[in-house]
Amino acid sequence: MLDRDLAELYEVETKALKRSVRRHSNRFPQDFMFELSPDELQNLRSQIDASSWGGTRYSPMAFKEQGVAMLSGVLNSERAAEMNIQIMRALN
Repeated sequence: MLDRDLAELYEVETKALKRSVRRHSNRFPQDFMFELSPDELQNLRSQIDASSWGGTRYSPMAFKEQGVAMLSGVLNSERAAEMNIQIMRALN
């Protein structure tokens, strides 16, 4: 999933999500998340409505399922806390 979609899911701004990921970069190894390369971003833009990407300054972050779960533990929102609790319960 992409950073902007997860920001909406966790009810935070994309900017805040990216800041949290960078602040806790040791929790997001390459097999949890990665930033799209310029070529990958261009390919993505060509596959979806390019106007919705506007003047995106930075490449989006893409999260694998482990990264999505890790986000729930580092984001500061009520929704993220609820998701973290649900993930922990699901693992029991």
